[in-house]
Amino acid sequence: MLLFSLSVVIGLVVLVWSAGLFVDGSAAAARYFRLPPLLIGMLIIGFGTSAPEIAVSTLSSMQGNSDLALGNALGSNITNIALILGVTALINPIAVQSRILRKELPILTVVTAITAYFLSDGVLDRHDGIILLLMFALFTGWSIWEGITKSTDEFGEEMEQELELHEMPIGKSFFLIVAGFVLLLVSSRMLVWGAVGIAEGLGVSNLVIGLTVVAIGTSLPELASSVVAARKGEDDLALGNVLGSNLFNTLIVAGIAGVIHPAAIGATSFHRDVLVMSLLTVSLFVLGYGFRGAGTGRITRLGGAVLLGCYVTYTAYLLMTAIG
Repeated sequence: MLLFSLSVVIGLVVLVWSAGLFVDGSAAAARYFRLPPLLIGMLIIGFGTSAPEIAVSTLSSMQGNSDLALGNALGSNITNIALILGVTALINPIAVQSRILRKELPILTVVTAITAYFLSDGVLDRHDGIILLLMFALFTGWSIWEGITKSTDEFGEEMEQELELHEMPIGKSFFLIVAGFVLLLVSSRMLVWGAVGIAEGLGVSNLVIGLTVVAIGTSLPELASSVVAARKGEDDLALGNVLGSNLFNTLIVAGIAGVIHPAAIGATSFHRDVLVMSLLTVSLFVLGYGFRGAGTGRITRLGGAVLLGCYVTYTAYLLMTAIG
């Protein structure tokens, strides 16, 4: 058990570090080739911050541990909304001014509803996975269109400020991309091996380990970037990190898991985990969209406390039912 635990800890540390290298290198390279900051924020950063989930879920699905992959996708979405945005809003309330993010909120809600429907029959099969990946292709096309045609947006402006602080030579950016990608593969293999070993040792399912330990670990890049953005007053960037990550998790991570190895989910998990993810997504839509005619949504400290309380309650219940 000690060896498995060390593998998880070391794997998580290297995974988070390598994801940072990959994101920094990818963003700098995109900036070098003069891609619009809004497009970089919507796609490049979204893909980079979800790289840990993609790597872990792909590897675990290839090894036949599709329940770990699915748990990682569901758990990461729950963690991103309830834990990360909860903590971020407690530090600094989040005002949603970006028109792009206000468009992504209903998109994420619809995508979550479709994924929940696919899981309602107890399995995410290859047909479901292909549809999710096709939906991601449509989302990518929309993101490219918005990124190129929208000259001004608060999210893009905040992204441009961050890119100017992290400029680097093109050679260094490519080195970081390659190094980050290789380390992602190695660390994800360590994490999956350790997580499966811990699950077997504790007598709990891979799904539970994916929902908790793996989900929290792979969501650390989003936590770090959102908290830093909030402290700088870059509210749209803080929310954009979470929205982009959740869209990638739902469409790519779950889609790949279904295509590689169909993932089964029990009725208990559906009514617990999928329901919690769906309710949190709807709550985020209500809080962030803004329905009072002001054109902006706002996640207050009270809202952040409620989200964080939901995460603590859900995790405690999950662990008690899994171990007890």
